[in-house]
Amino acid sequence: MSSIRMFHCRFSCRTAIRPWWPAALLGLLGLLAGGLPLAQAGTVEPIRIGSVLTLSGPGAALGEPELKTLQLYVERLNAAGGLLGRPLRLIHVDDGGELAKVDPAFRRLLDAERVDVLIGGTTSSASLAALPLVERAEVPFLSLAGSVLIVEPAKKWVFKTAHTDRMACDKVFADLRARGLTRVALLSEASGYGRSGRFQCLARAAASGVQVVLDDSHDPKEADFSAPLARIGASDAQALLVLGVGASSARITRAVHAAGLKLALYHTHSIGSKAFIEAAGDAAEGVRFPAAALIVAAQLPEADPQKRVALEYTQAYTAAYGGSVSTFGGHAYDALMQWAEAVRRAGSVEPDAVRRALEATHGYVGTGGIVHYAPTDHLGLDATAFRMIEIRNGDWRLID
Repeated sequence: MSSIRMFHCRFSCRTAIRPWWPAALLGLLGLLAGGLPLAQAGTVEPIRIGSVLTLSGPGAALGEPELKTLQLYVERLNAAGGLLGRPLRLIHVDDGGELAKVDPAFRRLLDAERVDVLIGGTTSSASLAALPLVERAEVPFLSLAGSVLIVEPAKKWVFKTAHTDRMACDKVFADLRARGLTRVALLSEASGYGRSGRFQCLARAAASGVQVVLDDSHDPKEADFSAPLARIGASDAQALLVLGVGASSARITRAVHAAGLKLALYHTHSIGSKAFIEAAGDAAEGVRFPAAALIVAAQLPEADPQKRVALEYTQAYTAAYGGSVSTFGGHAYDALMQWAEAVRRAGSVEPDAVRRALEATHGYVGTGGIVHYAPTDHLGLDATAFRMIEIRNGDWRLID
């Protein structure tokens, strides 16, 4: 056992599982989001949940619902008696979308705060940068980001709740073929997610029956897309797939509309928030993208096993915060709930016991899909977890 692991375990290894209180008692204790100690817990050491999220900068629209979700459900878990008879404490750090802040943020949570689990890495860049540190620290990490490289190859301490960029490529290409479109242009941003998504789409195109006729990229801070859009317009592409996150995706969508390009416009699951529709305005009309069932929960068939979970989360989130849900908040919900279930099954927060319990997760029904982890699969989702969505009249419409 490493010295970091031994230091960590002194504060996190506990005993005796305590049954949860009935759901009807949720909220009666009036705890603050963030997990203050339960009144009857006395000096019981809280279980510490660490989270590095993008709460400012271009990616804030992703990180904000993630934090709100964690705060809401930490409060609910505490109101229901906590876990193992111990209260939960949420400690979060904003990386501001800046890669230079990622390592110090994770180190603070691991070394100073001595957290028992890490949830976050809003962006692929942040999650990928944290991997070596997490693996050395031997603490469970549930990433909320999209790059398949986060979990492939499988890493002992790393799990992921967001669908992958590879899955997004496959879903978009299948929809293109169904529409009789076979020539696509790629426009990827120079970020961890953009580069990983570009690589995956280029690798999957030929086998999917789709030809990439133009492969272009851009700086995510860029405001002028006239040059790449001119190249795309001069090509024989029938569709454009944008691979990026945050505000740049909406700016590109507006630029495509302003340029009058007559292309089928696709994005990935990185735009699964009403913030994208608000930012893109009328230009968002007709945009298609793959996403979790969460954002179209009310349109799911009654027999769909995800419908109840997605609707319950939607009702709880909107009651607490108003507005609408996003797939990003759903990723945070799934991460927290999967970890909480693993802690209950393990009867401990000892890192390796929780890791093994997480890896044994089979049939978890969440907002993102039905999860079946395995030693070589720390994503646990298959193609059925993705739905094709089209933006119509400022809202989401389920296509497939």
